[in-house]
Amino acid sequence: MIGYVTLGTNDMVKASKFYDTLLGDLGAKRLMDMGEFIAWGIPGQPMLSITKPFDGKTATVGNGVMVALAVDSRAKVDAIHKKALELGAKDEGAVGPRGDTFYAGYFRDLDGNKLNVFFMG
Repeated sequence: MIGYVTLGTNDMVKASKFYDTLLGDLGAKRLMDMGEFIAWGIPGQPMLSITKPFDGKTATVGNGVMVALAVDSRAKVDAIHKKALELGAKDEGAVGPRGDTFYAGYFRDLDGNKLNVFFMG
């Protein structure tokens, strides 16, 4: 159902380097690159993209908006959360269990957009 999620950025160069590395660790690569719009993905799965706002105004963070990145193990949650922080993301919730089957870590990217990486099982 979801084709892609777009996050606003004010610095395409910094944001693209962040997501090239972070999403590359998930096996994703750039599937579209139009300079002011870049989308990463794995063929057949939803994509994550960044862009400068169309209206030319400053990109801001949506209050209550979060992108969740699914992975196939708790170890991968640990690794991706750690990588995000190494790349300059801010911790928004330490890695760990939330309930019986949900394991996640939360962070904010270089523009303040909130993401999590999670495993169900």
